[in-house]
Amino acid sequence: MSRILAIDYGKKRTGIAVTDPLRIIANGLATVSTSELFEFLSQYITKESVGQIVIGKPIQPNGQPSENLARVEQFVNRWRKIHPELPIDYYDERFTSVIAHQAMITGGVKKKTRREDKGLVDEISATIILQDYMKSKGL
Repeated sequence: MSRILAIDYGKKRTGIAVTDPLRIIANGLATVSTSELFEFLSQYITKESVGQIVIGKPIQPNGQPSENLARVEQFVNRWRKIHPELPIDYYDERFTSVIAHQAMITGGVKKKTRREDKGLVDEISATIILQDYMKSKGL
C-alpha cells in the first residue's frame, strides 16, 4: 500500500504528517518553511510511496473561509498542475491547533518548549488532520 500524507499549511511554516505504508498509524513527519514546501514534498514522494495527500481546509468556527484559504487553494492548484497523478483533498482543520496545544500540555511538553518550538504545533496539527481524515474514511 501507499502512505497518506497530511498538510497543515501555514503562512510561514507547514506541518506534515504521514501514515505508515499500511495506513494504520498517523505520525508527525516534519515542519518545513512554507516557501520550501513544494520542493520538500516533491522530493519526499520520489523516496516514499504516497497515494493520497490531505490538506487542512482553513475554515473559521462560523463556517466562513479563513484568510489563509486563498494561499492553500493556490498551493493545491499548483500541486494539481505539476503532480496530477497524486490526488490532493481538503479536510476541515477547525480547532486542530487548539487540540494540538492541549495534547502538548497533556503530554507534558514544557511551557518553554511550547513557546519556542512553534513548528511542533504545526506537525501535531497535521497529525490530527490525518487521524481525523482516516477515521472519517473508516481506515
